[in-house]
Amino acid sequence: MTLLKISFGFLFLFTIACNSAKKTTSESNTMTSVEKQDEQKMMDAGFKKGVIVFSEKEGDCPYTIKLEQDETYYDPINLEESYKKGGEKVWFQFNPLRRMNRCVKANPVFVSEIQKRAE
Repeated sequence: MTLLKISFGFLFLFTIACNSAKKTTSESNTMTSVEKQDEQKMMDAGFKKGVIVFSEKEGDCPYTIKLEQDETYYDPINLEESYKKGGEKVWFQFNPLRRMNRCVKANPVFVSEIQKRAE
């Protein structure tokens, strides 16, 4: 009889542990879908996903913004000091400029709006 009670106790604890793990997994999936919705809203509003890239190479732009989806670089002529950190992930909108390039790898742009990404 005692062995039967112990078996049911372990079964009960095992069931509770499995159910709590399932809730945690579904909660993390919900967060992912919320993040995807936020990302889609930003893209629908015309924002691009970018990463600030710092370079000390001679003849290179000191700060560029690299698009996350491909290898396109932009030279922001009006980048605020608070965003001048290599590796900073940002959402940004820009207008292309018709002027000479300051560096080979990036086209000059005027950043009309920029904000840090939470990622």
